[in-house]
Amino acid sequence: MRRDRVSEIIPASCETVFDLVHDYARRLEWDTLLRAAYLDEGFSAAAKGVTSVCVGRRSLGGLALQTRYVSFERPRFAAVEMINTPPFFGRWAASIRHAALDDGTSRITYTWSFEAKPRVLRWAFEPVMARVFRWETRKRLRALRDHFAANRRN
Repeated sequence: MRRDRVSEIIPASCETVFDLVHDYARRLEWDTLLRAAYLDEGFSAAAKGVTSVCVGRRSLGGLALQTRYVSFERPRFAAVEMINTPPFFGRWAASIRHAALDDGTSRITYTWSFEAKPRVLRWAFEPVMARVFRWETRKRLRALRDHFAANRRN
């Protein structure tokens, strides 16, 4: 099982950042990894037990991960686990932790773990998948930072 994490300072409060990150109607305003993001039918807001779907960009294979919120503690912490079985992913889970900073900004830390499939090729797939996911996660957290910085100036 591979694990990693990426952090970024965001020029906004924990509450504001948490709310935007988990607002699926606005997710594509900043999230560079995705081409679609939505809550499953019957759900109108993210919360513990809610399921969602995030579809990656076509250039990254366009995989759709369906996840369930296993924790949702506004404005500090949320965690999800994958509940479908897309190609190449045997298991996947992630958490997002928000910490308030003294200057009114906040630190977001995205932590994830995954296991590649098929098992016999895990040794080859996981190092590549880990590098790509780290690169893309840094990119998307910088985009989140830039989204708030641009809106702060306006």
